[in-house]
Amino acid sequence: MDETIKKSPVKVFSCGPVRAAIWSDSRVMNNTVVEVHSVRIDRSYKDKDNDEWKHTNTFNAEDLPKVALVAMEAYKFIRLRSPEQDGTDQLGLGNGPQDASKVLR
Repeated sequence: MDETIKKSPVKVFSCGPVRAAIWSDSRVMNNTVVEVHSVRIDRSYKDKDNDEWKHTNTFNAEDLPKVALVAMEAYKFIRLRSPEQDGTDQLGLGNGPQDASKVLR
């Protein structure tokens, strides 16, 4: 039986229905193991036909400021993070809880 280990993102930033998930992987470069990151940005929506939540990487004009915000937070996390930072942050634009201290990390 083939067992697949499902990895979780190392960090997720959300702004309303838009989220940026940061993934980490190890690669060998110049005989050194380095951590490399990738970012997936998507938008959640509820399917009208079957009432299920789905995700898309297509955005409306109104989503673009949220895309920019989660992209910037993802960039800052990758470039400026300390090793103990981890988890999910809900940013101050959108439907979730608002905490300005999380935006400034």
